[in-house]
Amino acid sequence: MPLIDLGGEGVLLAGGGRAILLQLADPAIGHAVAEHSSFATDPLRRLRNTLTYVYALVFGTPAQIAKVTAMVHRAHEPVRSAGYDAADTRLQLWVAATLYDTATVLHSRIFGPLTDADADEVYREYAVVGTALGMPPELWPPDRAAFRSYWEHRLTELRVDDAARGVCRQLLHPKTGPLWLRAVMPAAGLVTAGLLPAELRAAYGLPWSARRARRFDRFLRVTAFVYPRLPRGLRHWPKNHYLRVLG
Repeated sequence: MPLIDLGGEGVLLAGGGRAILLQLADPAIGHAVAEHSSFATDPLRRLRNTLTYVYALVFGTPAQIAKVTAMVHRAHEPVRSAGYDAADTRLQLWVAATLYDTATVLHSRIFGPLTDADADEVYREYAVVGTALGMPPELWPPDRAAFRSYWEHRLTELRVDDAARGVCRQLLHPKTGPLWLRAVMPAAGLVTAGLLPAELRAAYGLPWSARRARRFDRFLRVTAFVYPRLPRGLRHWPKNHYLRVLG
């Protein structure tokens, strides 16, 4: 399965909160986002920008790829906080890693595991998410086993502090934005908490219990039954929409 098949599935949006909170748990990223982000006034912006970036890299024309790459670099230029530099290849690798891991975890829960050949192909192609930011290609771990070692080690380095928890509250409990967004956030918060590693879930102070775990598992079971049976055009609507808006 090439990335172009996996990456267009709209259900991957359900993992957006997980990817963002994993990124914020690196204090360099967390503090930069807390100081410069627009979560409080535009809670959808970071997710919207991330989706546009990934969709353009995977599905876009050369002009669209150039456009989103330039947009990302312009957005990063003024962002400097203690210990943070958007050109830091280590942080670029971490951002790409959170997007890859989240997509594959959620895809596996909804569609079942990929074959080894498909999983290897998707993994190799996902490096573009980081290299488009400026990450050297050789920094992407050479195979899935190497990535798993990198991932497990990286999780031990994460630290959730007050700055990251503050952005988490803005993300999962927005006070602004459309009514539909605020209406779906309880469900989005449940899915985000359920997809996070238990240690990070606790560090962010996200509520969890046996009852919430059952609700989370039931949600994924229902989604895994219903979603793959939807028309492909409906499943890929977010991708098509964001590419149209990008122009």
